Amino acid sequence: MTINKIFLTCMALVATAISHAKPVLLDQVAVIVEDDVIMESQLDQRIDSVKLQNRGARLPADSVLRRQVIDRLIEESIQLQMAQRIGIRISDAQLNEALQRIAAQNKMSLDQFRQAMEAEGVPFSSARDQIKTEMITSRLQRIRVGETIQITDQDVDYFLQSEAGKLASAAEYRLGHILVSVPADASAKQLQKAELKARALAQKIREGAKFSDVAIAESDGRNALKGGDLGWRKEGQLPGIFANVVPSLNTGDVSDPIRSSSGYHLVAVTDKRGGNSQLITQNKVRHILISQNELRDARAAEALINDIYQRLQNGEDFAALAKEYSDDPGSGANGGDLGWANPGDMVPEFDRTMQQSEIGHISAPFETQFGWHILQVEDRRQTDIGEQVQRNQVRQLLYSRRFEEELPIWLRKIRTEAYVDIKERS
Repeated sequence: MTINKIFLTCMALVATAISHAKPVLLDQVAVIVEDDVIMESQLDQRIDSVKLQNRGARLPADSVLRRQVIDRLIEESIQLQMAQRIGIRISDAQLNEALQRIAAQNKMSLDQFRQAMEAEGVPFSSARDQIKTEMITSRLQRIRVGETIQITDQDVDYFLQSEAGKLASAAEYRLGHILVSVPADASAKQLQKAELKARALAQKIREGAKFSDVAIAESDGRNALKGGDLGWRKEGQLPGIFANVVPSLNTGDVSDPIRSSSGYHLVAVTDKRGGNSQLITQNKVRHILISQNELRDARAAEALINDIYQRLQNGEDFAALAKEYSDDPGSGANGGDLGWANPGDMVPEFDRTMQQSEIGHISAPFETQFGWHILQVEDRRQTDIGEQVQRNQVRQLLYSRRFEEELPIWLRKIRTEAYVDIKERS
């Protein structure tokens, strides 16, 4: 038999085999959602992912799990299409930043996180796509649901006046405790001696001794070896003998001796959180900003700021130079005045220089993302922003509660309004 005949015979056998083989379905549409389709392969992949993530857990029957995953994919598809229509996008940089945050929360680098996922059988590309989907849908929900939620000042007032509000907003103190004990049948002389010792220990702490060191060395209390640490206590949970004393103490203060049947106590507030008192240091600051522009490159900007700094050192007026040269339109017209600034209001380089500067001192030129600056701190003060912080926290709490209530209602609404066709599986 010639080679050509052998070839033709083989091709005929292959053709016969193919004609008798059972057709193999590679993929098919599982669901149509508006202008999108969900394929069986996508559905199977998500089901496998759910099973993998819940290994060891008791999952529902396959038919129930399939229905749950279909519902989830439909919900995602509707939201992704809505997000696309209103222009919501997640850039690669934003996605990478989110992935790095997740890795850091798990105390891993991004490469370690990728390797860990793949070791668990989860393709990193699939995880990346799912996280991107969640970021897009989360942003859409904040826009569509969040814009319908209004928290008024009256809402905040009502909450703060409620029992739940009083409990949630109560101050919490971390306490240190020292006990100078006396016998149950202590004489007047023994009581006097114990009181004098307690007063001497309090004075020692006020003069700079570390409370925990004094507690370890001198306290007869049960927490002495822990440096007298009593942990965190809500205002309503303070020990009775301290209840009237602690709220009047600032962080770092130690009380005068407090008498009880067991002896004389010293209590200190080593830390505090919550409540309606929070002191911060504000700086009244002014600055001159020199930025690059079409006529001034980086070298020229640096040369100009150095020239201005030298003129300030020679005694020229800060406000006049700010009005003449500053590229900050808001403050320049006011002689560089930025008003009172809270910690964290400014970019890190500016904030750091401001905190380190003495009142009246003119800083050396320094650079931020906006250009070159010279600043001067004109005054500094302690301001209590506790009430403002407390009200902001309550507002956020009430917003989160309302959001959780409104979100499922909105999701049901968009599902009802969408065209969805679930196909029978072949």
